[in-house]
Amino acid sequence: MAQSPLHFQNLRLAVPRGNLLAPTLDLLERVGFDVGEVRANDRKLIFEVGEGRTIVTTRPSDVPTYVEYGAADAGFVGKDVLLEHRRNVYELLDLGYGACRVVYATPEGRAPEEEELRPLGVMRVASRYPNITRNYFERLGKQVEVIELHGSIELAPQVDLAESIVDLTSSGETLRQNSLVERAEIARCSARLIANRVSHKLKAGLIDELVRRLEELTVE
Repeated sequence: MAQSPLHFQNLRLAVPRGNLLAPTLDLLERVGFDVGEVRANDRKLIFEVGEGRTIVTTRPSDVPTYVEYGAADAGFVGKDVLLEHRRNVYELLDLGYGACRVVYATPEGRAPEEEELRPLGVMRVASRYPNITRNYFERLGKQVEVIELHGSIELAPQVDLAESIVDLTSSGETLRQNSLVERAEIARCSARLIANRVSHKLKAGLIDELVRRLEELTVE
């Protein structure tokens, strides 16, 4: 059941398309946003969802950029995106949904980190998260070559493009189907509410009220 409408104007939210879109819209609807058109129109990018309230839909990886530069006052984004891009935004709330993990995985029966990290060779790691990957191996004191891909990361070890991968997983089923074994968990991730630093000051009351209402829903 939706809560009473939020009585404010001039608040713009960035919402990610993809897997997080539906649960994000569900939450916004419950705090009083009219998201019917957002659900119905997958071509339009910007929506008026009530008096003075706007939703911008964009690629998940672009949400922090829109928020950092003030094109949106606040946004919804996965923690994996925040870790990868490290934009200058406030992280306000763990929303709980979209739970997944960033993991390091290798083919079954192989330990390429032991085989390849020798004077004559450096292990190649395929990932859509090059910064997370580099930071992880730097913390371990290991040098790797990161091969950045944007889809079918699990294919890389099968065609000898890389010896291992760093990728997102929820159940681990995709790893198993591709004969990959999780070797380490790098980060636990879920959807987060973020805010522009200036908006958080100038529109503190509005954003704080949004946080309060969302927090009530996430603990139900």
